[in-house]
Amino acid sequence: MTPNRPPDPARVARLSLAVTRLARVLRQQEKARSAPAAAAALATIVRDGPITLGELAVAEGVSRSTMTKIVRNLERDGVIERVIDPDDRRVHRVGLSGRGRRGIDVYRSKRNLWLAEQLSLLDDDALARVLDAVDVLERLTAAEGSDPVSRAPQP
Repeated sequence: MTPNRPPDPARVARLSLAVTRLARVLRQQEKARSAPAAAAALATIVRDGPITLGELAVAEGVSRSTMTKIVRNLERDGVIERVIDPDDRRVHRVGLSGRGRRGIDVYRSKRNLWLAEQLSLLDDDALARVLDAVDVLERLTAAEGSDPVSRAPQP
């Protein structure tokens, strides 16, 4: 596969800003917003949990001591809980609590409702272009740190 020519830097900057702004607006749909580091850790727990603190720290690119503080606060807020690994009782993992699951479900519902309302304002052509971009954006973010070219569709 022949690599494409580099994209226009100005368009890359616009894409980066648009994605950042969209993420911020979606986060604002939650009334009681968490700190960005806590929200990111919680998203990783939702996706990969139950997970050890060490695995979580690596996934988030922070030190184990920083992650311990983040997890302590999430645990204090009742959104996560520690569970003993069934294969190795010396290992503790963190996973969503029932309260955390309900909170995530409510937040996702509100966020998705807001986004659906915004998408309904687009004309058919613009909506189709945005929805077509979803597959590409998912590939770009599927495996952070891996080679996006290897995830690109083959001709």
